[in-house]
Amino acid sequence: MQRTRQNKTFRTIWSNSKYFNLLKSIAVNLKMTTYFSYPDTKLQEELKKTAEAIVVPGKGILAVDESNEGIGKLLATVGLENTENNRRKYRQLLFTAHDVLSENISAVILFDETVYQKSDDGTPFMELLKKRNIIPGIKVDKDVVPLYLSEDEVTTQGLDDLAQRCATYKKQGCRFAKWRCPIKIGEHTPSVQAIHDTAQVLARYASISQSQGLVPIVEPDVLLDGNHDIVRAQKVTEVVLAAVYKALNDHHVFLEGTLLKPNMVTPGQACPNRNTPEEIAVATVTALLRGVPAAVPGIAFLSGGQSEEEATINLNAINKVQMKKPWTLTFSYGRALQASVWKIWAGKDVNVKKAQVELIKRAEANGLAALGKYEKGGVTTAGGNESNYSKNHKY
Repeated sequence: MQRTRQNKTFRTIWSNSKYFNLLKSIAVNLKMTTYFSYPDTKLQEELKKTAEAIVVPGKGILAVDESNEGIGKLLATVGLENTENNRRKYRQLLFTAHDVLSENISAVILFDETVYQKSDDGTPFMELLKKRNIIPGIKVDKDVVPLYLSEDEVTTQGLDDLAQRCATYKKQGCRFAKWRCPIKIGEHTPSVQAIHDTAQVLARYASISQSQGLVPIVEPDVLLDGNHDIVRAQKVTEVVLAAVYKALNDHHVFLEGTLLKPNMVTPGQACPNRNTPEEIAVATVTALLRGVPAAVPGIAFLSGGQSEEEATINLNAINKVQMKKPWTLTFSYGRALQASVWKIWAGKDVNVKKAQVELIKRAEANGLAALGKYEKGGVTTAGGNESNYSKNHKY
């Protein structure tokens, strides 16, 4: 009797065109979820070639993508006003360093303003970089805003006009892009909401970047802020990376044409228990193995407020650790390449050459660390052992 009633119910549903069309639509959509196309072969080859060129062994990335507000704070420390010309003069110092810089620096991340600036003799910065075989890239996120109804967490904005901006930057000569999403560790954070938001935003950015011919550098930045230990930092990093790569897959991002810029797995800045470089290396590589596909050609670590020497030593330990590492592991440093440069330059033209030497020395040290060949104290720079940490750091 019960089976008879069920059969009548099914016949009623199937005879009703509204229900039939709904079920048909669901079936079609379920079938369509696995349908997608790869980028055309020519674009795949271009993206893959650029990504691999950026992470060629022994070289890394110089991050010079501070916002006008961010570099303004640095200019203030050397007694200079935050003007377009002073920002230009500092970046000129970096880009006109001796050609030997390109032996360890493969690429530079720029801020929008810098793409259009020129040196004193009228040479566009983009041209200066290309002459040195340094690949220019561009920061495309528009900084963070509060994530509504979260516990002091943030989301990164800038997706609305991203395709148009990427197309413009590609025409100007940029070959890759970068987008940062910071993640805070606290008693109740990161929240599921923040992790999901980070993953979806980074995946959408990466997809748009590739559609315009730019290699996306994906930067989920688990911050140093906090008193968490290395175990908590590792677990959070693993969860974030898993979510990010699931989202990248869902958005059909071509992984061979991407790079990852993550944090190293370290204890929080206020944690009383400090870890050795070897322990940091094991935790970092373990987290990466659990979340980053081998298809990704390279991983370029951010320094996250570590001192210059600390960032170099930890990178060296990561490359020396006896573990499976299917990607090139290198650096994408801002503060950890430039702290000594700022200290020596001090805003004075007479110090430019000396400041450039500091940059070259630190780049060489990190080039060796990217090969696992750096010896502690092998390079001495003016601010090498000074912490670059600042709470809620704004780029």
